Amino acid sequence: MATDSASTRISAGTPAYRRFALALVIAGLATFALLYSVQSLLPVFAREFHVSAAESSLVVSLATGAMALMLLIASVISDRVGRREMMVVSLFAGAILTLVSAVLPSWHALLFTRFLTGIALSGIPAIAMTYLAEEVDAKSIGGTMGLYIAGAAIGGMVGRISSSVIADWLGWRAAVGTIGVICLLGAFVFRWAAPPSRSFVSRRHDLASVLASIHILRRDAGLPWLYAEGFLLMGSFITIYNYVSFRLLAPPYSLSQSAVGAIFLFYIVGSFVSTWFGQLAGRLGRRRVFWIPILVFLAGVGMTAASPLMVVVAGIGVATAGYFGAHSVASSWVGRRGHAAPAQAASFYSFFMYVGSSVLGSAGGVAWSRAGWPGVAVFTIVLLVLALGAAIRLTRVRPLPQNVAAGPPAAV
Repeated sequence: MATDSASTRISAGTPAYRRFALALVIAGLATFALLYSVQSLLPVFAREFHVSAAESSLVVSLATGAMALMLLIASVISDRVGRREMMVVSLFAGAILTLVSAVLPSWHALLFTRFLTGIALSGIPAIAMTYLAEEVDAKSIGGTMGLYIAGAAIGGMVGRISSSVIADWLGWRAAVGTIGVICLLGAFVFRWAAPPSRSFVSRRHDLASVLASIHILRRDAGLPWLYAEGFLLMGSFITIYNYVSFRLLAPPYSLSQSAVGAIFLFYIVGSFVSTWFGQLAGRLGRRRVFWIPILVFLAGVGMTAASPLMVVVAGIGVATAGYFGAHSVASSWVGRRGHAAPAQAASFYSFFMYVGSSVLGSAGGVAWSRAGWPGVAVFTIVLLVLALGAAIRLTRVRPLPQNVAAGPPAAV
């Protein structure tokens, strides 16, 4: 049986820590590259398979929806089979399924493979934070968590940009296949670098234990509002990025696929902004800060409704900064309020995030089909007004005692 003594934990600065950090960066990078690399290719799928914008978004929505459905199940399975083992299987399965999807001839076969990819990849965000918390010493957790989140953000950005550039030259199949090959190599690196679990203790779950954890979370007045925020904010963010490609590829802009893919470079700005807002919330309090990045997000969406290309692009950047700032505050707030059952609290927040990505991301396609970008902007603004209302409601929720320790934040 594994032990949880401090002497078994991995400390920063050691060779074991460097390998562990490399493994987590690879896990985050590969997972979100596999999950979102197809997002910038939605117009390509619409042309290739003669489907609408809303239908093309299913290559993203089915994967994120499947991931949402499997998050809680994956965390329960990992409690039995182990964190590292589950993550290794997830990475290999996700990469192989992506390679398969690059050669499938039909639209429905592609969608089915994307659904399976979401199921496979659910083993990473559901487990990575717990694996980290079990294996790294307390002083090193914060920095290591930041490395994983940075890897996730970079993976999502590089996957989208790379697929756009490759598709411009060689087509979407070469783009998706290249991402699959690179992430398969990443899976081998993760398997080599990730250390065996030294603090993991295998345990079984029954329905009573799961229901007990849910009951603990239900008693918190703030968590349902934070879950609603995850649903609304992620849904708004994915909607903007799903359909901005359609707008910028069409007249009067007529940008290339590579140029449209470059918009995802704004993720770099988002990563810095999330850190800044997280620190600001730590100094001033989350309830005083949370509404600010949501207003920034709203302002960015409003800017995209303008016609000049530079204003539209700047609006996407402002919206990205607003989303990452809001997500940083919300996820850390979930970690604090879910202290009694931190893993379950984070899993539920991730569940609602990915459900928002799946459901609202596809619903935004209906707005695009019926009213173009003004329809998308109005749809997203309505979602963000609701998110702002939830943020205001959270200011009235009774704060937790100051001596309550925060749990791990939710995954990006």
